[in-house]
Amino acid sequence: MTAHDIDLEALGRYDTPTICNALLAVAPEAARRSTKATLHCARPELPPMVGFARTTLYRTMEPGDLDAAQEKAQDLEWFDYVAAGPAPRIVVVQDGDTPHAATNALFGEVMSFMHSVLGCNGLITNGAVRDVAGMAEGFQVLCGGIAPNRAGFHRADFDCEVNVAGLYARTDTLIHADVNGAVVVPPDLVPLILEAAAAVTSKEQAIIDFCRDPGVTAESFKRFWREG
Repeated sequence: MTAHDIDLEALGRYDTPTICNALLAVAPEAARRSTKATLHCARPELPPMVGFARTTLYRTMEPGDLDAAQEKAQDLEWFDYVAAGPAPRIVVVQDGDTPHAATNALFGEVMSFMHSVLGCNGLITNGAVRDVAGMAEGFQVLCGGIAPNRAGFHRADFDCEVNVAGLYARTDTLIHADVNGAVVVPPDLVPLILEAAAAVTSKEQAIIDFCRDPGVTAESFKRFWREG
């Protein structure tokens, strides 16, 4: 299955816990490829994001050793990398300075506009961000924290494997993320995942609807559950 064959819009109609439940039904091992530590959703009003990873490793406790011209050249290489391949894309940034991650912001308002232009719909990082209120429209952010300062950081590597809150990603890893966290989606399983997600949603809605009935009692609920 190619990236163009994947129904990203259909995946985006479900929240991330539902996608995780669907993965548990069709590929339990794959369901473990999710964030394990808490990330903060900086823009909880936005819908789930689905996209292909563009990965980079930052160091945020000290500046790098590149001069201004070298930094500019590296930026241009990064932009070429981010803009290539299937869209939409999600920037996945590991702050490598654990346990001090999320002390200096590595992404903010301007970066959100720049990466939005490059075809990205969001960011997932264990590091810190800032300027959340001014970020590009529709640009979602899951982060390790909020910090005002961007002092002393540099891009140490990109197009590499990263680990963000327990979620491992490489270039073109398909990711589903929302306010609850993020999970890797195996592209070849998307049709089965969508089928399972529909079944999960239907079953859960039946339970919710039953519990909302004003006449429900503990005994009637137990009968419902027993017969279900």
